[in-house]
Amino acid sequence: MDQPVRTCVGCRRRSSQSELIRLVARPGTVEVLVDRRRSLPGRGAYVHPDPACTELAVRRRAIGRALRLEGVDPNQVSDLLAPLADPQRASPTWSGSGGSA
Repeated sequence: MDQPVRTCVGCRRRSSQSELIRLVARPGTVEVLVDRRRSLPGRGAYVHPDPACTELAVRRRAIGRALRLEGVDPNQVSDLLAPLADPQRASPTWSGSGGSA
């Protein structure tokens, strides 16, 4: 079976869902969370685990638009994505890890 394809909100390139980080909003707030299991309810925004993509997404405020939220704090998103966008951790092994966001 083919992998679902999603578009990175940073670079706008299409990639398989397993290569991207899924972000969702905490229900009732504008706080953004990483959905490691890709199972949290709500709209998702996808970004590559690459510093350039995360920087573009934050700079363009694309995550808030993709999640259809006003008032998303770019600093909170930047802090959330910084450890995930570390080039040493940008391997696809992060996607299979369990745990809650």
